[in-house]
Amino acid sequence: MSAQAPLHRLAALLPRVLFALYMAAFLIYLFLPLAIMSAATFNTSRFPTVTPWLGTTLQWFQALWNDQAMWKALWLSIGIGLAVVAFALPVGTAAALFLTSMNARARSFFYAVMVSPLLTPGVAIGIATLILWRQAGVSGGTMLIVLAQSTFITAYVMLMVVARLQRFDRTQEEAALGLGASRWMIFRRVLLPFLKPALIAAGFIAFLQSFENYNTTLFVRGTDTPLTVYIATKVRTGLTPAVNALALILIALTLVTAVVLELSRRRKERHQPG
Repeated sequence: MSAQAPLHRLAALLPRVLFALYMAAFLIYLFLPLAIMSAATFNTSRFPTVTPWLGTTLQWFQALWNDQAMWKALWLSIGIGLAVVAFALPVGTAAALFLTSMNARARSFFYAVMVSPLLTPGVAIGIATLILWRQAGVSGGTMLIVLAQSTFITAYVMLMVVARLQRFDRTQEEAALGLGASRWMIFRRVLLPFLKPALIAAGFIAFLQSFENYNTTLFVRGTDTPLTVYIATKVRTGLTPAVNALALILIALTLVTAVVLELSRRRKERHQPG
Protein backbone atom coordinates (compact mmCIF):
# COMPACT_ATOMS: atom_id res chain seq x y z
CA MET A 1 0.00 0.00 0.00
CA SER A 2 2.83 2.35 0.89
CA ALA A 3 4.56 1.62 -2.45
CA GLN A 4 1.45 2.66 -4.39
CA ALA A 5 1.01 5.96 -2.56
CA PRO A 6 3.75 7.81 -4.53
CA LEU A 7 2.24 6.52 -7.78
CA HIS A 8 -1.18 7.87 -6.83
CA ARG A 9 0.33 11.24 -5.92
CA LEU A 10 2.23 11.29 -9.22
CA ALA A 11 -0.91 10.41 -11.17
CA ALA A 12 -2.80 13.22 -9.42
CA LEU A 13 0.02 15.70 -10.00
CA LEU A 14 0.65 14.86 -13.67
CA PRO A 15 -2.47 16.59 -15.11
CA ARG A 16 -1.60 19.79 -13.23
CA VAL A 17 1.97 19.73 -14.51
CA LEU A 18 0.83 19.11 -18.09
CA PHE A 19 -1.73 21.91 -17.84
CA ALA A 20 0.89 24.29 -16.45
CA LEU A 21 3.28 23.40 -19.29
CA TYR A 22 0.52 23.88 -21.85
CA MET A 23 -0.42 27.30 -20.45
CA ALA A 24 3.25 28.35 -20.35
CA ALA A 25 3.75 27.31 -23.99
CA PHE A 26 0.53 29.05 -25.00
CA LEU A 27 1.46 32.32 -23.26
CA ILE A 28 4.98 32.23 -24.71
CA TYR A 29 3.58 31.62 -28.20
CA LEU A 30 1.09 34.46 -27.72
CA PHE A 31 3.21 37.13 -26.06
CA LEU A 32 6.81 36.43 -27.13
CA PRO A 33 6.38 38.09 -30.57
CA LEU A 34 4.87 41.14 -28.86
CA ALA A 35 7.76 41.27 -26.40
CA ILE A 36 10.33 41.03 -29.20
CA MET A 37 8.53 43.72 -31.20
CA SER A 38 8.39 46.00 -28.15
CA ALA A 39 12.09 45.48 -27.43
CA ALA A 40 12.97 46.29 -31.05
CA THR A 41 11.46 49.74 -30.52
CA PHE A 42 14.42 50.64 -28.32
CA ASN A 43 17.15 49.27 -30.63
CA THR A 44 19.11 51.83 -32.64
CA SER A 45 19.03 49.52 -35.68
CA ARG A 46 17.03 51.03 -38.54
CA PHE A 47 15.54 47.60 -39.19
CA PRO A 48 13.02 46.45 -36.53
CA THR A 49 15.01 43.67 -34.86
CA VAL A 50 16.60 42.83 -31.51
CA THR A 51 19.62 41.03 -32.97
CA PRO A 52 22.13 42.46 -33.21
CA TRP A 53 21.49 44.95 -30.42
CA LEU A 54 23.26 48.11 -31.60
CA GLY A 55 22.30 50.29 -28.65
CA THR A 56 19.36 51.66 -26.69
CA THR A 57 17.48 54.67 -28.02
CA LEU A 58 14.17 56.53 -27.91
CA GLN A 59 14.59 58.05 -31.38
CA TRP A 60 11.86 55.89 -32.91
CA PHE A 61 9.23 57.55 -30.75
CA GLN A 62 10.42 60.87 -32.16
CA ALA A 63 10.29 59.37 -35.67
CA LEU A 64 6.74 58.23 -34.97
CA TRP A 65 5.77 61.70 -33.75
CA ASN A 66 7.13 63.24 -36.96
CA ASP A 67 5.50 60.68 -39.28
CA GLN A 68 2.40 62.67 -40.23
CA ALA A 69 1.34 60.12 -42.84
CA MET A 70 1.16 57.40 -40.20
CA TRP A 71 -0.88 59.57 -37.85
CA LYS A 72 -3.25 60.43 -40.69
CA ALA A 73 -3.66 56.71 -41.45
CA LEU A 74 -4.23 55.97 -37.75
CA TRP A 75 -6.96 58.58 -37.35
CA LEU A 76 -8.58 57.42 -40.57
CA SER A 77 -8.67 53.84 -39.25
CA ILE A 78 -10.17 55.02 -35.96
CA GLY A 79 -12.84 57.01 -37.81
CA ILE A 80 -13.66 54.04 -40.04
CA GLY A 81 -13.87 51.76 -37.00
CA LEU A 82 -16.30 54.08 -35.23
CA ALA A 83 -18.43 54.36 -38.38
CA VAL A 84 -18.51 50.57 -38.70
CA VAL A 85 -19.61 50.28 -35.06
CA ALA A 86 -22.35 52.88 -35.62
CA PHE A 87 -23.60 50.86 -38.61
CA ALA A 88 -23.09 47.31 -37.38
CA LEU A 89 -24.58 47.65 -33.88
CA PRO A 90 -28.15 48.63 -34.85
CA VAL A 91 -28.23 46.41 -37.94
CA GLY A 92 -26.76 43.41 -36.11
CA THR A 93 -29.12 43.91 -33.16
CA ALA A 94 -32.12 44.16 -35.48
CA ALA A 95 -30.99 40.98 -37.27
CA ALA A 96 -30.67 39.16 -33.95
CA LEU A 97 -34.15 40.25 -32.83
CA PHE A 98 -35.57 39.20 -36.19
CA LEU A 99 -33.82 35.85 -36.05
CA THR A 100 -34.93 34.95 -32.53
CA SER A 101 -38.56 35.82 -33.31
CA MET A 102 -38.85 33.24 -36.12
CA ASN A 103 -39.86 29.60 -36.01
CA ALA A 104 -37.14 26.95 -35.95
CA ARG A 105 -37.22 26.01 -39.66
CA ALA A 106 -37.11 29.57 -40.97
CA ARG A 107 -34.54 30.51 -38.34
CA SER A 108 -32.09 27.90 -39.64
CA PHE A 109 -32.34 29.25 -43.19
CA PHE A 110 -31.96 32.92 -42.29
CA TYR A 111 -29.21 32.12 -39.81
CA ALA A 112 -27.19 30.51 -42.60
CA VAL A 113 -27.80 33.52 -44.84
CA MET A 114 -26.79 36.05 -42.17
CA VAL A 115 -23.66 34.16 -41.15
CA SER A 116 -22.49 33.53 -44.73
CA PRO A 117 -20.44 36.78 -44.93
CA LEU A 118 -18.20 35.41 -42.17
CA LEU A 119 -17.42 32.40 -44.37
CA THR A 120 -16.72 34.52 -47.45
CA PRO A 121 -13.08 35.51 -48.06
CA GLY A 122 -12.43 39.18 -47.37
CA VAL A 123 -10.90 39.57 -50.83
CA ALA A 124 -14.17 38.42 -52.43
CA ILE A 125 -16.19 40.86 -50.30
CA GLY A 126 -13.90 43.73 -51.23
CA ILE A 127 -14.00 42.98 -54.97
CA ALA A 128 -17.78 42.42 -54.97
CA THR A 129 -18.38 45.71 -53.12
CA LEU A 130 -16.14 47.60 -55.52
CA ILE A 131 -17.82 46.12 -58.62
CA LEU A 132 -21.31 46.85 -57.26
CA TRP A 133 -20.65 50.48 -56.35
CA ARG A 134 -18.74 51.24 -59.52
CA GLN A 135 -22.08 50.96 -61.29
CA ALA A 136 -23.12 53.99 -59.23
CA GLY A 137 -19.92 55.89 -60.06
CA VAL A 138 -18.18 55.23 -56.73
CA SER A 139 -14.70 53.81 -57.27
CA GLY A 140 -13.49 53.65 -53.68
CA GLY A 141 -12.98 55.65 -50.51
CA THR A 142 -13.94 55.76 -46.87
CA MET A 143 -17.64 55.15 -47.50
CA LEU A 144 -16.94 51.94 -49.41
CA ILE A 145 -14.52 50.79 -46.70
CA VAL A 146 -17.24 51.20 -44.07
CA LEU A 147 -19.84 49.40 -46.19
CA ALA A 148 -17.54 46.54 -47.16
CA GLN A 149 -16.33 45.95 -43.61
CA SER A 150 -19.83 46.23 -42.17
CA THR A 151 -20.96 43.44 -44.53
CA PHE A 152 -19.26 40.79 -42.39
CA ILE A 153 -18.69 42.63 -39.10
CA THR A 154 -22.45 42.98 -38.65
CA ALA A 155 -22.60 39.18 -38.45
CA TYR A 156 -20.29 39.24 -35.40
CA VAL A 157 -22.65 41.66 -33.67
CA MET A 158 -25.65 39.52 -34.57
CA LEU A 159 -24.06 36.37 -33.14
CA MET A 160 -23.18 38.05 -29.84
CA VAL A 161 -26.65 39.56 -29.44
CA VAL A 162 -28.32 36.24 -30.34
CA ALA A 163 -26.24 34.49 -27.67
CA ARG A 164 -27.41 37.04 -25.12
CA LEU A 165 -31.05 36.86 -26.22
CA GLN A 166 -31.08 33.10 -25.66
CA ARG A 167 -30.80 33.83 -21.92
CA PHE A 168 -33.59 36.41 -21.92
CA ASP A 169 -36.75 35.59 -19.97
CA ARG A 170 -39.64 36.36 -22.32
CA THR A 171 -42.08 36.48 -19.42
CA GLN A 172 -40.67 39.91 -18.61
CA GLU A 173 -42.03 41.20 -21.93
CA GLU A 174 -45.39 39.58 -21.27
CA ALA A 175 -45.55 41.14 -17.81
CA ALA A 176 -44.70 44.57 -19.23
CA LEU A 177 -47.37 44.21 -21.91
CA GLY A 178 -49.86 43.23 -19.24
CA LEU A 179 -49.04 46.41 -17.35
CA GLY A 180 -49.76 48.54 -20.42
CA ALA A 181 -46.24 49.16 -21.72
CA SER A 182 -45.75 49.73 -25.43
CA ARG A 183 -43.35 47.69 -27.56
CA TRP A 184 -40.94 50.62 -27.75
CA MET A 185 -41.01 51.06 -23.98
CA ILE A 186 -40.35 47.34 -23.46
CA PHE A 187 -37.38 47.51 -25.82
CA ARG A 188 -35.97 50.65 -24.18
CA ARG A 189 -36.51 49.75 -20.53
CA VAL A 190 -36.46 45.95 -20.45
CA LEU A 191 -34.64 44.49 -23.43
CA LEU A 192 -31.99 47.15 -24.05
CA PRO A 193 -30.63 47.12 -20.46
CA PHE A 194 -30.45 43.33 -20.65
CA LEU A 195 -28.54 43.51 -23.95
CA LYS A 196 -26.17 46.24 -22.76
CA PRO A 197 -23.21 43.94 -21.88
CA ALA A 198 -23.48 42.15 -25.23
CA LEU A 199 -23.76 45.43 -27.13
CA ILE A 200 -20.68 46.86 -25.42
CA ALA A 201 -18.69 43.71 -26.15
CA ALA A 202 -19.97 43.60 -29.74
CA GLY A 203 -19.00 47.25 -30.21
CA PHE A 204 -15.42 46.53 -29.13
CA ILE A 205 -15.23 43.45 -31.35
CA ALA A 206 -16.61 45.38 -34.32
CA PHE A 207 -14.12 48.21 -33.83
CA LEU A 208 -11.15 45.85 -33.53
CA GLN A 209 -12.24 43.82 -36.55
CA SER A 210 -12.46 47.01 -38.57
CA PHE A 211 -9.19 48.44 -37.25
CA GLU A 212 -7.12 45.38 -38.20
CA ASN A 213 -8.83 44.54 -41.48
CA TYR A 214 -6.61 44.53 -44.55
CA ASN A 215 -7.88 42.13 -47.24
CA THR A 216 -11.28 43.77 -47.74
CA THR A 217 -10.01 47.31 -47.21
CA LEU A 218 -7.29 47.02 -49.82
CA PHE A 219 -9.76 46.68 -52.70
CA VAL A 220 -12.21 49.44 -51.74
CA ARG A 221 -9.95 52.12 -50.25
CA GLY A 222 -9.53 54.14 -53.43
CA THR A 223 -6.99 56.86 -52.63
CA ASP A 224 -7.56 56.67 -48.86
CA THR A 225 -4.91 54.90 -46.79
CA PRO A 226 -5.95 53.32 -43.48
CA LEU A 227 -3.30 52.17 -41.04
CA THR A 228 -3.17 48.50 -42.14
CA VAL A 229 -2.61 49.49 -45.77
CA TYR A 230 -0.03 52.10 -44.74
CA ILE A 231 1.96 49.56 -42.71
CA ALA A 232 1.80 47.01 -45.54
CA THR A 233 3.16 49.66 -47.89
CA LYS A 234 5.96 50.46 -45.45
CA VAL A 235 6.88 46.77 -45.27
CA ARG A 236 7.46 46.78 -49.03
CA THR A 237 9.25 50.14 -49.22
CA GLY A 238 11.26 50.03 -45.99
CA LEU A 239 9.89 49.40 -42.53
CA THR A 240 11.35 51.31 -39.56
CA PRO A 241 10.93 50.71 -35.80
CA ALA A 242 8.59 53.73 -35.75
CA VAL A 243 5.85 51.21 -36.58
CA ASN A 244 6.95 49.19 -33.54
CA ALA A 245 6.71 52.32 -31.42
CA LEU A 246 3.10 52.81 -32.51
CA ALA A 247 2.33 49.15 -31.82
CA LEU A 248 3.90 49.44 -28.36
CA ILE A 249 1.73 52.45 -27.56
CA LEU A 250 -1.42 50.63 -28.76
CA ILE A 251 -0.53 47.55 -26.69
CA ALA A 252 0.03 49.69 -23.60
CA LEU A 253 -3.31 51.47 -24.10
CA THR A 254 -5.06 48.12 -24.54
CA LEU A 255 -3.55 46.70 -21.35
CA VAL A 256 -4.35 49.83 -19.34
CA THR A 257 -7.94 49.82 -20.62
CA ALA A 258 -8.36 46.13 -19.77
CA VAL A 259 -6.99 46.66 -16.24
CA VAL A 260 -9.23 49.69 -15.65
CA LEU A 261 -12.33 47.84 -16.86
CA GLU A 262 -11.53 44.80 -14.72
CA LEU A 263 -10.98 46.95 -11.61
CA SER A 264 -14.24 48.78 -12.33
CA ARG A 265 -16.08 45.45 -12.68
CA ARG A 266 -14.70 44.15 -9.40
CA ARG A 267 -15.59 47.40 -7.62
CA LYS A 268 -19.18 47.10 -8.85
CA GLU A 269 -19.36 43.50 -7.67
CA ARG A 270 -18.17 44.50 -4.20
CA HIS A 271 -20.81 47.22 -3.93
CA GLN A 272 -23.67 45.02 -5.12
CA PRO A 273 -26.01 43.99 -2.29
CA GLY A 274 -25.95 40.36 -1.23
